[in-house]
Amino acid sequence: MASSDTIAAIATALSDSGIGIIRISGEKAIEISDSVFCNKYGKKILKNVQSHTIHYGYIFNPFDFPDMDDYRKKIVDEVMVSVFRAPKSYTTEDTVEINCHGGILMTQKILKLVLRAGARLAEPGEFTKRAFLNGRIDLSEAEAVMDIIHSKNELSLKASVSQLRGDLADKIRILREDIIYEIAFIESALDDPEHISLDGYPDRLREKLKNIIQSISSLLETSENGRIMKEGISTVIVGKPNAGKSSLLNMILGQERAIVTDIAGTTRDVLEESVRLRDIHLNIIDTAGIRDTDDIVEKIGVDRARKYAKDADLVLYVVDTSVEIDENDKEIMSLIGDKKVILLFNKSDLEQKVSEEDFIESLNHCKKETGENLNFCGIGSLAVIHTSAKENEGLEELEQKIRELFFHGEIKSENEIMITNIRHKQALQDAMDALKLVSKSIEEGMPEDFYSIDLMSAYSSLGLIIGEEVEDDLVEEIFSKFCMGK
Repeated sequence: MASSDTIAAIATALSDSGIGIIRISGEKAIEISDSVFCNKYGKKILKNVQSHTIHYGYIFNPFDFPDMDDYRKKIVDEVMVSVFRAPKSYTTEDTVEINCHGGILMTQKILKLVLRAGARLAEPGEFTKRAFLNGRIDLSEAEAVMDIIHSKNELSLKASVSQLRGDLADKIRILREDIIYEIAFIESALDDPEHISLDGYPDRLREKLKNIIQSISSLLETSENGRIMKEGISTVIVGKPNAGKSSLLNMILGQERAIVTDIAGTTRDVLEESVRLRDIHLNIIDTAGIRDTDDIVEKIGVDRARKYAKDADLVLYVVDTSVEIDENDKEIMSLIGDKKVILLFNKSDLEQKVSEEDFIESLNHCKKETGENLNFCGIGSLAVIHTSAKENEGLEELEQKIRELFFHGEIKSENEIMITNIRHKQALQDAMDALKLVSKSIEEGMPEDFYSIDLMSAYSSLGLIIGEEVEDDLVEEIFSKFCMGK
């Protein structure tokens, strides 16, 4: 169970806003709130009100003016106070939320009064932590709360809401029930062989394991798209100097973010921006033009461009079609051979000196020289988009190519459980590895008691996802990442 302390914190952003909320939770939440709140007649009423009700009145300061009879002179703010009695609250404890006028000064002033009245300042994520420790939500649902807060696009929001709704937890519980049934059967048969026979059991278990492993595998297959939905696609723009990389970045962003000149080497460091193309979220990095240079500063920028290109999910290779292919192009080709790449033939409004055929031939030659498995567009062929950043052309086609590359042309998230958390992915992988060991034991004719060890390992790994097999230090680490007041 959670601590019996009564905690309080500001639950809204510390900024100029119309409304601020101070949340209080714990055994003395109503008592503490009553000591600083009165209705319009100056009466303390919260002790006797029903749960899930809201009340108009005032927050007043009883500490600095204890002998002042007129409560109106002690008023700090005009507020609405919501009361939620245990166990039907976010934390399952008595909870009060004071809705005051927004702004940093006012919300902090009221919080200080609540703390002086007996509450202590909540730790980051402590309200949600109490909801977990008191059994209202499991650990995956608690993590979904933070994912909702940090959602960067509609897709990640839907995936987080699905997890908060308990879709993932329900699936994990079903898998654990299937596994624990087999563990119980084996143990029972070993304890009472006269009444429970294990004849033919390995074959039955083998078929059962296939179904469980397939279910886990299906969840793991969603993890890459889930990560992309949650974090966005790490996208790097590469190309030779003056190819139009910065102009492309400006076109995607819809604003003049990067400096654009006719001078080669204008961009010397990386520029990082986030942008949404409808429901696709891109974390874009514009890099220095890749070329051999004696300029120390530019060389640092080129080295960073090489590094970011190697680490990216997606490479946008901007090709200046008004200049010939040279050694710098060949270096870029060697860097991106194993990446998901979209080629953008830029400056299509100028006279063309390099064609698609020329470039494809060079890429194929580079492939033969390096032995790289070029994975352009992930569809076995080279994707080329003709763009003109000057004329603002090619953005819609670029968006469609990204869909083809990462989502097979269509993004689907509804009615599908998405694994967006690296911790969940690792736990699922550990569970599947343990189940495969069981299958191996069956194939090798090992005794049935060997099955139980790995079955229990898989059961425990899945339990980590929903918090039923989790250590205290992991719980502390997870909730320490939450914002204050949540």
